[in-house]
Amino acid sequence: MDITDLHKLFLKSNGICTDTRKIKNNNLFFALKGDNFNGNTYAKQAIEKGALYAIIDDEKFAVSEQYILVNDTLKTLQNLAKHHREYLNIPIIALTGSNGKTTTKELINCVLSSSYQTTATSGNLNNHIGVPLTLLSMNKNTEIGIVEMGANHQKEIEFLCKIACPDFGYITNIGKAHLEGFGSLEGVLKGKTELYRHLKKHNKLIFLNTEDTKLSKAAEGIKTYTFSQTQESDITIQLKDVNPMVSVLLENKDIHSHLIGSYNFTNISAAIAIGFYFKINTEKIKTAIESYIPSNNRSQIIQKKESTIILDAYNANPSSMSVAIDNFHSLDYKNKTVFLGDMFELGDTASDEHQKIAEKTIQTSFNTIYLIGHNFFETSITDPRIIKYRSFEALKENEPFSNIKDAILIKGSRGMKLERILDLIK
Repeated sequence: MDITDLHKLFLKSNGICTDTRKIKNNNLFFALKGDNFNGNTYAKQAIEKGALYAIIDDEKFAVSEQYILVNDTLKTLQNLAKHHREYLNIPIIALTGSNGKTTTKELINCVLSSSYQTTATSGNLNNHIGVPLTLLSMNKNTEIGIVEMGANHQKEIEFLCKIACPDFGYITNIGKAHLEGFGSLEGVLKGKTELYRHLKKHNKLIFLNTEDTKLSKAAEGIKTYTFSQTQESDITIQLKDVNPMVSVLLENKDIHSHLIGSYNFTNISAAIAIGFYFKINTEKIKTAIESYIPSNNRSQIIQKKESTIILDAYNANPSSMSVAIDNFHSLDYKNKTVFLGDMFELGDTASDEHQKIAEKTIQTSFNTIYLIGHNFFETSITDPRIIKYRSFEALKENEPFSNIKDAILIKGSRGMKLERILDLIK
């Protein structure tokens, strides 16, 4: 079956499913493989649960006309997504970057959905499977698509661009993320700007923060729509306050967000700029930004008895950890406690980067500093405020933390699951 015929079946279906636990009637089930599973073995179950067809790549499971045999199920999913994207022929905005991708994507979606029918990446489904699924979740009602792209190696963004064929692109920033795969900060820049090179090749447009010198240099020779705090860009957006939520000034209007940290100013500004480009008026943009409330352990503010907790435990790398520490240090609280968890995917740089963060914490006004995880435990640092634990389990043995008052920052990589600390604070 060629991709055109498969697409016709897709249009008659109730969408794509890759997990039989979530199957719906008339879904197309794609039998993907993983390190510990083979989706072909679940094809029969998918049909029994109501799937219209099961797309498989092992002929021994092809027992009826409801099983469509292909050479490679994943590649077929990706090819179908590309075909569907071309079929819809709608504007696609792609975004990537080291930090803030998902928050920025959500903000852009809030702004654009105030005037358009949008479809955006769900959660952080931003890889070689997630991007195709995002594209295949779009339909004829979708007016603008918003696709988040993640990567931890060279050529990944290039590959995702070939599937999504974006018309617009935005890179949040370049930081010390996924150093294990990219090798260096220069490697991160090279990998993320694959989005720029794709857009340049196809004469498309970049949304650019002109205050980011690295990305401004990388964007030379490419069509841009720019934003900054100066008058030299297409749109001027000013940071008004961070106390602790970010508020900005746009055309003499104050916009009060529910996001903490000056680092979220750029994320908000990008969403505003993209809204302006798509001719959305200031009042709608203001309402959209002010309505967005972060969730999923991203920059959440939680009140617990006498404590204000900043929960930022969705992910961490040296760049995001550093700005989170700076922001927390700047906040006007008498007593400050931090729980910092290991940063993953740093490869050979892990020891050095954790040492730098540990040293940075003792230059602050923090009252107590908990460092959690193997890499932080191995740091060589002496300060009476620092308490180190090799794991969350070791930390838990010392609960409850009933004497913590005022402000708490919790930040670490997703694998550390530091949101569990909330249960320890009584």
